[in-house]
Amino acid sequence: MPSLQSLRRKITSVKNTQKITKAMKMVASAKLKRAQSRILAFRAYGLKMRDVVANLSRRVNRDLHPLLQKRPTKVVRVVVVTSDRGLCGAFNTNIVRRALEFIRECEARGVKVEIGLVGRKGREFFKRRHWTTHEPYVDIFDRLSYEHGMEIAQTACEQYMGGKYDEAHIIYNEFKSALQQRVIVEQLFPIESLEESGEPREALGGGYHYEPDERELLDPLLMKHLQAQAFRILLESSAAEQAARMTAMDGATRNAGELIKKVTLYYNKTRQTAITKELMDIVGGAEALK
Repeated sequence: MPSLQSLRRKITSVKNTQKITKAMKMVASAKLKRAQSRILAFRAYGLKMRDVVANLSRRVNRDLHPLLQKRPTKVVRVVVVTSDRGLCGAFNTNIVRRALEFIRECEARGVKVEIGLVGRKGREFFKRRHWTTHEPYVDIFDRLSYEHGMEIAQTACEQYMGGKYDEAHIIYNEFKSALQQRVIVEQLFPIESLEESGEPREALGGGYHYEPDERELLDPLLMKHLQAQAFRILLESSAAEQAARMTAMDGATRNAGELIKKVTLYYNKTRQTAITKELMDIVGGAEALK
């Protein structure tokens, strides 16, 4: 049976842990409010840009631009977006599990898989695996800006057009609400058309006239599209991370409270047992002296 001193120390330790988790919950809640407002403000633009490009890519000659061209798939780049910090529940676990499933699906097709990483947790996981990984983007979520999306999109375009890989997919957590996040696998290269993305043919509409020509239109538009999608995905992941952390810390705070109650009750019972034993010893000694 543990001593009263060890029980008091355990109660104090759990109370200190509860204070930490409660503070982390409050910090995550404040960060979530800001991250949620950013993704809700940008999401409509990002998704509409994706629809416009997907609609446009069906009507142009896809051979005019390398980002639209389909080529035999030999190397697939899988970009995994995780967080830089832990203590956010199953946020990173769900991402890594889905990434491993998708990687196995790609390998079953007989293609080589390379890993692109955003976030420290993904880097720590995949550096111990046999897949080829590329220089990760870490510590960007604290001061996330549109320049981060521009940098990621620019690097990805240069490597794709340089022939370093033939297909690219990104896996990230989509923010749904403070209590729900959804793991998404989205194709980046080559850019899909509406038919490939599953949109109904009725939504495709008529054709377009291009001035000065298709190639001059596609160059800036596709780059702008990729920058917007990269930034949107980073915002989605950032908001989902803070929501997951707030939920996890709320659960940890409540569990700590329940543990404090249980240990305190056990402490009181143990102390009462010790007091009763001492009283019985005193009474027994007094009786023996009579």
